[in-house]
Amino acid sequence: MGYLNNTSVVVDAILTNTGRQLLAQNDGSFQITQFSLSDDEVDYTLYNPNQPSGSAFYGEAIENMPIIQAFPESNEIMKYKLITLPRGTAKLPVINIGYNTIVIKQGASLSITPQTLNYLGATSTFEQSGYVATIGDVRTMSAFNGVGINTPDATALNATGTITVGTNVSKTVIGTSINLTATTVNTLFGSNTILYTTLTVIGRDSGARIQIPVQVTYVNQS
Repeated sequence: MGYLNNTSVVVDAILTNTGRQLLAQNDGSFQITQFSLSDDEVDYTLYNPNQPSGSAFYGEAIENMPIIQAFPESNEIMKYKLITLPRGTAKLPVINIGYNTIVIKQGASLSITPQTLNYLGATSTFEQSGYVATIGDVRTMSAFNGVGINTPDATALNATGTITVGTNVSKTVIGTSINLTATTVNTLFGSNTILYTTLTVIGRDSGARIQIPVQVTYVNQS
């Protein structure tokens, strides 16, 4: 979703595949209950307190920046969501999942329990609403799901069966813990010994975000 210009409140909304499916059911399933705002387009270094025209024009360059057109790819848009933090917050919250890089053998499983650092005055905490996790290439996983959050939207996202070769697309799940099982499909590797993708984790309460590389190493599954 994105504003079409800077002069009028006109919103361009692009539905995801899930959104289009719910809308097509025409049974009331499609209901917008939450939304997020982001400032991906904004370069705050353009704020100019030395603007000779006065304080009303300090942010003129920022206000005239082009707006990104909406498209439904969470890895490429809305990376920098607007969040509300307690007054006096000195550090932005960050997410720690215990890995700088995930290296997982073909067919092996891994459970990740993210923590949020510097949030609500705590050194580390687990967010009450859980975390949104996105695997960049779902083909690299035979299972990818979240556990611990049982709301309808989380349950719908987490209902995952076995993933076949398919198409190179991302998949998003919600949970307090994220479970990954690497693919057992040998043909995905071709002549390679490692498959590469990324895992993005976002705190649903804090808006904190981390993206780390994921490597699936070849083990002959014949």
